Amino acid sequence: LVELKGRWYLHIPVTKAVEDFQKENVRHVVGMDRGLRFLTVSYDEQGKTEFVSGRKIAAKRNKFLKVRQQLQSKGTKSAKRRLKALSGRENRWMSDVNHRISKTLVTKYGKDTLFVLEDLTGVSFEASNLSQTAKQNYDLRSWTFYQFEQFLTYKAHENRSEVLKVSAKYTSQRCPKCSTIRKENRKPHQHLYRCQCGYQSNDDRIGAMNIQLLGSMWISGDSNPRYESKTTASE
Repeated sequence: LVELKGRWYLHIPVTKAVEDFQKENVRHVVGMDRGLRFLTVSYDEQGKTEFVSGRKIAAKRNKFLKVRQQLQSKGTKSAKRRLKALSGRENRWMSDVNHRISKTLVTKYGKDTLFVLEDLTGVSFEASNLSQTAKQNYDLRSWTFYQFEQFLTYKAHENRSEVLKVSAKYTSQRCPKCSTIRKENRKPHQHLYRCQCGYQSNDDRIGAMNIQLLGSMWISGDSNPRYESKTTASE
């Protein structure tokens, strides 16, 4: 039983029986790259790519940040109360964004879908994005990637689907056409990936393509699919 702003809410936990995911029945394998410029970039087994822009999200987060900084600089009791209320409002808004994105994906692909995400456990955004500004790294750390993963997982399970986490190593550096792994091929400031073999595409799309392939490898029987660099120079 929860009271919020004079209103009382009764939360009732419910256990629901759902159909089990069966690997042999998979109809769709969807690789997903997550970020801020595009919250998600999805790539499926039919070669279709979908981008979810983060531009409007970033603008709204900047507004929250500016108001928060102004209130912090005041330091009064009323400012602290407003800070607390602001934090709750921002968290609810972020949850709603993740809810809508995950629901759209599960609804679009239907049952028997494998959604493949990078395992971001232990990933340091500062270490992997040395060209980013301090604010960009703050945004990466504070955006709720884990919450999106949770939402997508429980919605997928309700729909006889599954979420697989795979190694993030080299997914942004590997060419989907010739399999060459070179860090220099990615041009993040141009939002471009260009390989010496002639293949080029949006750099976030490249990540989604490589993640999708790892999911396909898992379906084919590889219990721990991952990319390995063949030479030290490519790492």
